[in-house]
Amino acid sequence: MTDLEAQIQLLIDNAPHDGKTPELVATIAPALRAIAQKLRHSQYYILQNLQERWILTTLSNKENPKLEKHVVYAFPRLQDISLSSSAGLNPQVAGKAIPVINILFQLVALEPVDSIVFFETPGRTSNPIEVQRTELKNLIQQCLQPQKPNQQVPPNLA
Repeated sequence: MTDLEAQIQLLIDNAPHDGKTPELVATIAPALRAIAQKLRHSQYYILQNLQERWILTTLSNKENPKLEKHVVYAFPRLQDISLSSSAGLNPQVAGKAIPVINILFQLVALEPVDSIVFFETPGRTSNPIEVQRTELKNLIQQCLQPQKPNQQVPPNLA
């Protein structure tokens, strides 16, 4: 069993046993796996506050400053968090290692987040991979299509 498969199985095992959530997680697993396979690391460090909420960074377009998007940065190593200006020396912010499948699963439900920016090269912030929430939701929707044509991704899935 690969690390990604083990992460997916753990996500299924830890899903609420309500008769439908584990099956739903198993159904959307191919979408999570497809994106995770494009990334280099099996876990990333996410900036969190003391309440364990992910730290959002708001990026604005240089040509049109009114165009904004909210991203979460994912770093390959704990020491790479220092590369983020939003981390700084803030004692209220810490990095936490999170399996890549869990990060992607959480992204589905994180309404204010537009995307996760995965930094792939330790010690560098160049050439990141951006995973947009809409892209992930579209892939999940494709996984759900064969089962029930009108089934939507539940907003509270994660």
